Amino acid sequence: MNLKIYIDGNFYDQAEAKISVFDHGLLYGDGVFEGIRFYNDRVFRLDEHIERLWDSARAIAMDVPMSKSELIVAILETIRQNELHDGYIRLIVTRGVGSLGLNPDSCRRPSIIIIAATIALYPEDLYHKGLTMVTCSTRRMPPAALSPRVKSLNYLSNVLAKLEAQNAGAGEGLMLNEQGYVTECTGDNIFVVKKSEISTPPLNSGILAGVTRVVVFELAERLHLRAVERELIRHDIYTADECFLTGTAAEVIPAVQLDRRLIGNGHPGPITLRLIESFRELTRTSGTPIYQ
Repeated sequence: MNLKIYIDGNFYDQAEAKISVFDHGLLYGDGVFEGIRFYNDRVFRLDEHIERLWDSARAIAMDVPMSKSELIVAILETIRQNELHDGYIRLIVTRGVGSLGLNPDSCRRPSIIIIAATIALYPEDLYHKGLTMVTCSTRRMPPAALSPRVKSLNYLSNVLAKLEAQNAGAGEGLMLNEQGYVTECTGDNIFVVKKSEISTPPLNSGILAGVTRVVVFELAERLHLRAVERELIRHDIYTADECFLTGTAAEVIPAVQLDRRLIGNGHPGPITLRLIESFRELTRTSGTPIYQ
């Protein structure tokens, strides 16, 4: 499929979509991004993703060179240009073209790139049988270095953790912070269920403020389930009744093993399955319309 890629106000064929080798997003990972899903001709939680992008940009002292409403129009048009109905958007804002050297003042204007395509982060069968996980030696970036709540273009620590998981034959890698507390997986937030209570690490433990993470709290309330934030250690996962991961690309997916220890009975649990069903129903029936 020859995708149409949006770059700074213009659409380019996939083979012709290029950025400068002097773009500081490429040279130094200087930029931010969002992954956004759309289902059944509706973009899911678009406003929340745009708000998080603006927060990330402000945190690194970068001005997005469009208004929020203009960016939403560009996102919707990118999907329409590709005649897609279900898929994934990668929205990228780089510092822009500058000189060699770290100084961001050499970059005249940030660049915006929008890619709309299809995605399947995990095979469908894993949503029925669950993921296996291992604990990674690569730690989550501490907030004193770069806040994990900034969705920046620098994902090298996540990539290294993913390599560890793959080398161990696991589907995902669990990342801890410098204090040894659970943070998240390489690209997903993590939840555990114990005695029907759902728990997930708090934001100040060093995690991304996941959009799907917030949706789980909303769904739990609708289903009359208790969901809380609390510090977790690996023991809490080893001894949990259920475990699941959340993310825009991952959606809600069960995890059934950590470090070769079965979680619960080693199968996706009833609360996880209820949340998956509720999440999928929500994505089918809500969101920003694409084709009007």
